Amino acid sequence: MIEIRHVSKTYPKAAEKALDDVSLTIPTGEFFGLLGPNGAGKTTLIGILSTLLLPTEGEILIDGQVLTRKRGDLKRKLALITQHNSLRNDMNLDEIMELQGRLYAMDREEIRSRSQELLAFGGLAEHRKKTVRMLSGGMKRKLMLCRALLTKPEILYLDEPTTGLDPASRRQIWDLLRGLNRDGLTILLTTHYIDEAQSLCRNVALMNKGRIARLSTPQELIRELGEVAVDAFRDGRTESAYFPDREAALRYTAGLTGNFSVRTTTLEDVFLAVAGRGLEAK
Repeated sequence: MIEIRHVSKTYPKAAEKALDDVSLTIPTGEFFGLLGPNGAGKTTLIGILSTLLLPTEGEILIDGQVLTRKRGDLKRKLALITQHNSLRNDMNLDEIMELQGRLYAMDREEIRSRSQELLAFGGLAEHRKKTVRMLSGGMKRKLMLCRALLTKPEILYLDEPTTGLDPASRRQIWDLLRGLNRDGLTILLTTHYIDEAQSLCRNVALMNKGRIARLSTPQELIRELGEVAVDAFRDGRTESAYFPDREAALRYTAGLTGNFSVRTTTLEDVFLAVAGRGLEAK
């Protein structure tokens, strides 16, 4: 279990806190999502959870114990996949996996057997002797996932894991993550892709300006706002209204003039209502 207790982070010379009194509890085996536009604090929180950053205030507990940089036993339970490629381009897949295992003082035979298992799991076994520079973007992401799983972590942090991937590669990553979570791995995902969070996460936290704006299941957040949306184009801008069902939405449209559309509400609508800006803001 991950416990985030009143965590704040202030960077030198920054006008605002990157994180402002964030508290969350993520149960063991959860698939949890952090949503928000760039600058909302998602990556900063992941950095603190992985000890790459230190909080200005507050603390992180893993299974009831305070996480610090000196707690190697707790850090070994964690694995992080960053949003940027962190692979050596001049190494092949076997070498990438072996280096990771040696950094964690794993037995050589265990490294080999575990690497074979993971590369097969990721659909990369036939590419083992290729250098990283020869891989596609999706293959690199899958290799980063295999590398992170080599030490059998209990908790996996994913920071924008599918940014820049084509739709087919994204779906492949989704399937791999679903299987891992089904086998008991706790996963914390940061993303600004709405379909990703709705498809994968059982619970999500909507972040805005370093704070948790809302916390619930995707389905409950959408239900509270209204499951059917009507977009009407007026005076050069789109205005949206939300309704509990399609019948109520159609009754509303009877009084509209001009262009409008009826659609299913998304998590982006929820975030716009809560924070006033879109999840995919740049």
